[in-house]
Amino acid sequence: MSLDLSSIKNIQDAAVTVMGLGRYKKGSGIGAAKWLMRHGAQIVITDLKDEEDLRESVDEIMRWYSEYRKEMPGKEIYQPVFILGKHDADNFTNVDLVVQNPGVARESEFVEMAKKEKIDVESDISLFFRYCPYPIYSITGTRGKSTTTALLGEMLKHKHPKAVVAGNITRSPLEDLDWLLTEKTEVPIVLELSSWLLESLEGMKLGPQIAILTNAYKDHLDRYDSFEHYMWAKELIFQEQTEDQIAILNADQEIMHEIAGRIPSKHQYWISEKELPEGKEGAFRDGDNLVRRIGGTDTPFGHVHDVKIEGDHNIMNALSASLAAHLGGVSDEDIHTSLKVFAGLPGRQEVLGEHEGVMYVNDTTATSPEGVIAALNRFGKGGNIVLIAGGTSKGLDYEAVGKLIGEQCKYVVLFDGSATDDLEKAIGDAAVTVRAKDMKEAVKLARENSSLGDVILLSPGASSFGMFKNEFDRGGQFEEEFGGAAKKG
Repeated sequence: MSLDLSSIKNIQDAAVTVMGLGRYKKGSGIGAAKWLMRHGAQIVITDLKDEEDLRESVDEIMRWYSEYRKEMPGKEIYQPVFILGKHDADNFTNVDLVVQNPGVARESEFVEMAKKEKIDVESDISLFFRYCPYPIYSITGTRGKSTTTALLGEMLKHKHPKAVVAGNITRSPLEDLDWLLTEKTEVPIVLELSSWLLESLEGMKLGPQIAILTNAYKDHLDRYDSFEHYMWAKELIFQEQTEDQIAILNADQEIMHEIAGRIPSKHQYWISEKELPEGKEGAFRDGDNLVRRIGGTDTPFGHVHDVKIEGDHNIMNALSASLAAHLGGVSDEDIHTSLKVFAGLPGRQEVLGEHEGVMYVNDTTATSPEGVIAALNRFGKGGNIVLIAGGTSKGLDYEAVGKLIGEQCKYVVLFDGSATDDLEKAIGDAAVTVRAKDMKEAVKLARENSSLGDVILLSPGASSFGMFKNEFDRGGQFEEEFGGAAKKG
């Protein structure tokens, strides 16, 4: 029988399986486990990774178990049970609730077992949507969603200094839910939502107050059987809204106009790098001006040269965030200030510095060909780039990026992985390629084959699974190698 989720109080004493612990200390798996434990659930945490792989995460959970026992001596706090290296069917058929980490596919046989037994399958995001009393601003898209999320968060902090920024940006919103429920004034919440997290909202009819779809490119085709299936998941950000909530779409992509015809929102706004299509309202670029068009009136609210984060793709991110912030009640003065000071996120075309006249750039979050293309277009000067790339396949096409690598790269270091063969084939003999067994070797090879004025660019165009814990571990190792080289220099 399903657990009555109409009240948080009903979680006390419930038997709950958390499927997928993960390695981010404040991520979906750990965030959900902590929140459920705090509210008195009897939790089983199960993950296909073994105890050795998840040692830090297990230690984190147990640390919080001890903390909660001390904090709430009068409350029943149950010690969590860990089933690692496997899943047991009983933990999906004989419980009150299953909370699924976004890294777990919806087609999982264990998820299907739970649904067959009429047991609700939730995520940290769906639980947050159930109980959050304040407006939620959500962002999804193939590229730019993390930057747009963080920038919008900065803008909304002018309205309320406690504005929450969470979701796929490596922080579970459940980390903030309990204090939010005690707030007397409205706190804005900004959530980055991956396609996997959006799937957990299907059918809830609890959509965000403002939903942004930054763009749509082929991605995650290892998880989805087609681009259409992937876009179905992305479109859920709008499909769960009411007609009175707000949708923001990218006017420069044809597919967005098809989506607009299917979504319930009657308040549709658009962003564009050029003039908005006739009859559309939203925000667009007019030369060096950033302009908002609402109610037939054009209002300049900033300048392209003021936007601190570089790259043409970031102008679209700036337009999305600025439009949502305006619709959320942030003044143009505060929007303009945020555009001038927001420096971007780690691992997104992040310039680490120079060593011996060579610039090092950490773009570890570029896990698709489009991400690599954006970085090459920004830093390339016709053959000055030493690229570090490759990894695990997501079923993507590397033909276009292979051609650009040939034009912009003098040397390419590739990590082993299922995507690397495709990338190597796409590059052909247009650039010298070599394989590296780890980050230390990759940076050493890159350094040996670079010269004054070059850029050593980590922009993988693939997932990190296998060689690294995650994309941030990959970026962290690159940064460590840069720091080591700088010290030696």
